[in-house]
Amino acid sequence: MTWSIAALDPATGALGIAIATRSLAVGASCPHVRSRIGAVSTQSFTNRYLAPAVLDALERGLSPADAVCAALVGDEGEGIRQLHVVDRLGRTASHTGRHCVEWCGSVSAPGVSVAGNMLRGEDVVRRTLDAFLAAEELPFALRLLHAMEAGEAAGGDRRGRQSAALRIHRDELFADCDLRVDDHPEPLAELRRLLSLWLPDADARRLAAPRRSDPSGFTDIDAIERSWIERGLELRFRR
Repeated sequence: MTWSIAALDPATGALGIAIATRSLAVGASCPHVRSRIGAVSTQSFTNRYLAPAVLDALERGLSPADAVCAALVGDEGEGIRQLHVVDRLGRTASHTGRHCVEWCGSVSAPGVSVAGNMLRGEDVVRRTLDAFLAAEELPFALRLLHAMEAGEAAGGDRRGRQSAALRIHRDELFADCDLRVDDHPEPLAELRRLLSLWLPDADARRLAAPRRSDPSGFTDIDAIERSWIERGLELRFRR
């Protein structure tokens, strides 16, 4: 019911997923990313337990192919499941169950995997992959979205459009970027609008936030107040 791209950014080690579908709130169920471990999308009559099982297996040292096989053991719905993964080394693996609705399948290259089901045709995943590979100059988040837009132009989900999401992890336990469009007539266009708001201050927010290398983050209240004043905000810390 969905198509998605999972990829590694070799320049930063970031792992990310972009996804779109004709279902409500796809970002709440399908994309799963773990920093420095892997990115997994579990889709087609989604079994959300599969993604953490794959990520746990990767963290234990299994290859993506072995991690996918291990996760599917005991799932009686294996035939209607689709999932795909890229790990921190750029290795990929995918599974499209024998009962998944056409068009369904996946394509990959080193560091990137694209998979989908209920699509207009194979061109959706192929053009998504080709667009990603051809856009090396773009920032990672924009590159993922650009790839999905190419897949949409090729037909996307044959049922139509409703939701989309973009999730990227770098070094932290939490997402570096986690944008969701839960219900919209043009979800990828709306996701691009949200990304245009997120990108300009992304690096500043990352450096100011508590993180592994700086557990408290930026806490100079005088400097924070000056930034508020410069923006005309009548906000002050209590003293």
